[in-house]
Amino acid sequence: MAESLVASLPAMVIALIIIGITWAVAKGASRISARIIGKTELRPSLRNLVDTLVRLGVWLGGAMIAAIVVFPDFSPTSLIAGLGIGAVAIGFAFQDFFENFLAGVMIMLRDKMQIGDVIKSGDIHGKVEFISLRESHIRAFSGELHVLPNSMLFKDPVEVVTDLEERRFEVVIGVSYDTDLDDADAVIRKAVGSVDLVSKDKDIQVLADTFNSSSVDFVVRWWAASSGPDAVMNRDQVVRAIKRGLDEAGIEIPFPYITHTFKESVPMAEGIREAA
Repeated sequence: MAESLVASLPAMVIALIIIGITWAVAKGASRISARIIGKTELRPSLRNLVDTLVRLGVWLGGAMIAAIVVFPDFSPTSLIAGLGIGAVAIGFAFQDFFENFLAGVMIMLRDKMQIGDVIKSGDIHGKVEFISLRESHIRAFSGELHVLPNSMLFKDPVEVVTDLEERRFEVVIGVSYDTDLDDADAVIRKAVGSVDLVSKDKDIQVLADTFNSSSVDFVVRWWAASSGPDAVMNRDQVVRAIKRGLDEAGIEIPFPYITHTFKESVPMAEGIREAA
């Protein structure tokens, strides 16, 4: 064994040199592909996919050459035969890895959910910061970073909030039953339209929706920017404007009348005392 180890040292040294050359070639190929892709209009996720595939191809070729140097009997044909024999075992052992890998490729290829988009998936709500072949990073608005396996984002429903530049917002507001609904409609519509962050290109909807316990409820809908600070501040400004407009018009926003049921604890305590 010692003689065999000493005899194989030159081949191992050459293999290590080949691995070092492979690392340098992979790095250079990545830079060249980045320059070429930089002149195109490919999405950031596709650029990341091309860069990963280039480096992966170089590393596979270098590893193959190094393996042939160390094991002269090794050949691509024997590698394919070995993979055929162990394909089932490898598939079970690395099922999650291959699932996330393929899901990552599909996510990078599709047009939706790109880096920079705001998405919702289950309890996750935040901005896409990074997409790799195995996992994606979602930054919540409260600062936390969610690292999700790509299979989750590929199989579960994903709501892309920023797919369009503008999206519709809505809020529910109630007015008292003695209010003229047409007057309330006009006041609310004027208040929403006075907010600068509300889109002026799309209609504002003020829809009488429900006879509630103490009010007639309106569903108020408007369009505004789907991302950035305006997406957060426009609702605040709209609610303030509606409240201010209704107050100035003398229209009441009622609150539900809540009744509380109290048990007569004193007589019950006396009955228990007498029974004792």
